[in-house]
Amino acid sequence: MTPQDYAYLSKLLNERSGLQLAGDKQYLIESRLLPVARENNCGSIGDLVTKLKAFAEEPLRRRVTEAMTINESFFFRDKTPFDRFQDTVLPYMQKIRGASKRLRIWCAASSTGQEPYSLAMMFKQAGAAFAGWKISIVASDISTEVLEKAKSGLYTQFEVQRGLPIQLLLKYFKQDGDQWRISQELRDMVQYRQHNLLDSFAPLGMFDVIFCRNVLIYFDSKTKQDVLSRISRTLVKDGHLLLGAAETVVGFTNLFAPMPEKRGLYVHAAAKKPQPQLAAMSA
Repeated sequence: MTPQDYAYLSKLLNERSGLQLAGDKQYLIESRLLPVARENNCGSIGDLVTKLKAFAEEPLRRRVTEAMTINESFFFRDKTPFDRFQDTVLPYMQKIRGASKRLRIWCAASSTGQEPYSLAMMFKQAGAAFAGWKISIVASDISTEVLEKAKSGLYTQFEVQRGLPIQLLLKYFKQDGDQWRISQELRDMVQYRQHNLLDSFAPLGMFDVIFCRNVLIYFDSKTKQDVLSRISRTLVKDGHLLLGAAETVVGFTNLFAPMPEKRGLYVHAAAKKPQPQLAAMSA
């Protein structure tokens, strides 16, 4: 792959998804795009770039973008955001949404579904605490391929061994050949939608809680500012935002404020909340 090919593909990815590739990611492009090149009768990455430039076919551009998008995910990834969700967000929402018994959650850039299914399991584990509630979990990703896998709820032995406690595996999954399929009950709790974070959030509606983890780190400063600004208009005034361990709002927006001693958890800067009474959330 020539430097010119690399520059072209990096620009294409940035324009279509907002993600930026560092200058040393040639190996990543080659590993992800060689199969796409073969699918399209191209003998090399250079041939694929030539075809992209010559024909500008939207399906091919979309396929290339999806192949280069970061899709790493596993159950209860990084643990801390899920701890914050359980010990802070859920008790607070249980208190202020107790009358309506409705809660909407958005998992942005949800990849193959481990994050939204982890949340669904947490609600089931909460038992009577959320009995009778309408819990809506919307999970979105730019890639239709990973969304199809997420919808199927089918995971390899390796995937269920990454972060998923054995008791939850046995409780919520059934073996399907040499893989594991999550229960239909949990699959029904999650609505999957194809969505690009560069596009309008308006069709998604408003949310009480937004998980947007491990994607902002791939955006430039301007795109981070734009995405966070639009998230602020999509999150209800008393809602919560959870970012990844390496992400922060500091230096990019003053619309959110971190919750003291709750790393990765943010609220609207104008919101003033009492600390909720903590409640047990395990069945």
